[in-house]
Amino acid sequence: MGITFKQAAKVGSYVIKKRLTGVNRYPLVLMLEPLFRCNLACAGCGKIQYPAEILRKNLSPEECFEAVDQCGAPVVTVAGGEPLLHPQINEIIDGLIERKKFVYLCSNAILLEKSLERFKPSPYLTFSIHIDGMKERHDELVCLDGVFEKAVKAIKTAKSAGFRVTTNTTVFEGESPEDLHRMFDYLSELGVDGMMLSPGYSYAWAPDQDHFLKREQTRALFREVLAPLSSKKGKKWKFNHSPFYLQFLTGDRDYDCTPWGNPSYSVLGWQKPCYLLNEGYAGSFKELLETTEWEKYGHKSGNPRCADCMVHCGFEPTAVLDATNSLGNMLASVRGLR
Repeated sequence: MGITFKQAAKVGSYVIKKRLTGVNRYPLVLMLEPLFRCNLACAGCGKIQYPAEILRKNLSPEECFEAVDQCGAPVVTVAGGEPLLHPQINEIIDGLIERKKFVYLCSNAILLEKSLERFKPSPYLTFSIHIDGMKERHDELVCLDGVFEKAVKAIKTAKSAGFRVTTNTTVFEGESPEDLHRMFDYLSELGVDGMMLSPGYSYAWAPDQDHFLKREQTRALFREVLAPLSSKKGKKWKFNHSPFYLQFLTGDRDYDCTPWGNPSYSVLGWQKPCYLLNEGYAGSFKELLETTEWEKYGHKSGNPRCADCMVHCGFEPTAVLDATNSLGNMLASVRGLR
């Protein structure tokens, strides 16, 4: 798997400490969005649909550090928008690394090559590059020609400079498993350190609402997508996930959402309850935990808006918690990470 043992060990010890001290709700990953502005207009994303005055806003490094300190999660994904458009993004990343956070800087990679000199390779820093398919399909989904080739060139440059690089793929309705397999093979040949997958789930602001997956569609599709991992030839693709989350996607494990596991903080505040549902914002992480009616979210809640969701931000935390729930699960997870 694409998760390093160092990260897995830190997250595992963090979870065990919380469990031993009787803390029931705690974050694993902070999704930090220091801006919503972007240089693409992808059909499946709605961030640039915000009003101009919101798109002009940037979180300061100090605001980012305050959110990270409030939250305390061992992993921080820095997204947006396009984070590399933020004029102080290098200061933000440096500050997170100083705090010994495992940082995933999510980018469409258009600006990555010329931005690399602003960063230093670190075991705590990973560039997570958005790749939704091979050239034609990726450029179709991001609604701009030539982006795939720029991303591939940036991945090669970043890897040659000593950086960790992973990819992030959203899988929509109608995707071909064979096409995804070709993409996995290609990205593996590029030497990426891991690949992240997530089924597309309806984001309220997204222009395209017709190609998000339903729950049974997700399971059927991912059974085909991930079948080569368990075939006789045994593909050796590296995925940046808990092995248990991949089993959840195929229907081999049944989980409910842990909506507080990957909280989102942006220029608007702490998103309630997750970034896919627009239900307001809290002024602090403590307020988010204490005032959100968590029982109203997830499959078991009966909330119709949660019925088809299998997105990693809600279910990866559940998988990680399950992986640390017993010695047997820990050993099974470690074997999967090799």
